[in-house]
Amino acid sequence: MSDKRNRFETLAVHGGEPRPGADGSVVFPIYQGTVFEADPAGAGGDVPYIRLGTNPSQRHLQRRLAALEGAEAAVATGSGMAAITTALHSALGAGDHLIAAGAFYGGTGQFLAEHAERLGWAYDLVDPGDEDAWRRALRPDTKAFLTETITNPTIRVGDLVGAARFARAHGLTSIIDNTFATPVVFRPHTVGFDLVCHSATKALNGHSDIAAGVVTGSGELIGRVASVLRAYGCTLDPHAAFLLSRGLKTLALRVRQQNANALAVAEFLAGHDRIAHVRYPGLTGHPDHRRAAEWFDGFGSVLSFQPVGGAEAAESLVKSLRLAYAASSLGGVESLVTRPAADGHDASAPVATPGLSDDLVRFSAGIEATEDLIADFAQALAD
Repeated sequence: MSDKRNRFETLAVHGGEPRPGADGSVVFPIYQGTVFEADPAGAGGDVPYIRLGTNPSQRHLQRRLAALEGAEAAVATGSGMAAITTALHSALGAGDHLIAAGAFYGGTGQFLAEHAERLGWAYDLVDPGDEDAWRRALRPDTKAFLTETITNPTIRVGDLVGAARFARAHGLTSIIDNTFATPVVFRPHTVGFDLVCHSATKALNGHSDIAAGVVTGSGELIGRVASVLRAYGCTLDPHAAFLLSRGLKTLALRVRQQNANALAVAEFLAGHDRIAHVRYPGLTGHPDHRRAAEWFDGFGSVLSFQPVGGAEAAESLVKSLRLAYAASSLGGVESLVTRPAADGHDASAPVATPGLSDDLVRFSAGIEATEDLIADFAQALAD
């Protein structure tokens, strides 16, 4: 177990790790078993079992994830959507109301559009940076506030500190999707958020080979999330837990290189005459640059931009890049590029995402050499 005073790079390697390890192993083993012999004298509810998320491999991962976000507890889920939906289920019941920042991941919007009414939830979509809009949306039955650290794919940074403060003042459970930032860039619990969610499929794992999610928070709130998770059977398989725990050890190194690459590419594109607009909070001209510079350690690995020439030019650019894969995920060691509107990001959202146009291109920086990524964009724009 690492000292809490250690820097993040050290925490990523040692946080939540038992010392000594099982049978002296530096690497925590995979406990693939589904069932374990119960201690007749033990507490009846604490049984190691895969669906309950209490298999030793699952518990080990959850200690590691809690340490990285600076939380009391964590629960690992089978996907990022399982993290978001179980967090919402833990905070909302039939007849309750949710305030949700309107610019969010398409899967979250699809879930609310298709299932909120059936579950008896009402919700209002608000601007993540407009506290007056939050106040207008507030109702006696409002129970939760949902937002994202960096919006997907429009790359905005809302008033995060204000959102956490607003939720606390009105007795709401504050829930934030921290996937785009990662705890390397921002740790939402430090400014007062109650539940922090990730699609660990993305940067936390970093190698594009598992689906996973995580929710962190207080022991009490994570207990509620875990109760929902167990009922729906959305816990993470032990082998995936092993891979995710391994990925976490290089998280800081990967994210810092990805951030540096994203900033360099954003600066290159912002100065290119065939690019109309670039969205990246590391650029001084970005409307949320001051917020990001104050709260973040880095500006994230994802940017979006619009080339001159509209959707046709955007599609041509995506096809001309040689290093970035045309794929709709993000946060891996390999760079990825996509057109969110063409990939159905908004297809089932409750309202169209503000700023999502058919010429918008989203780029997720990998860990390749910065110079090679810039050269690749230069050749693609020269075609």
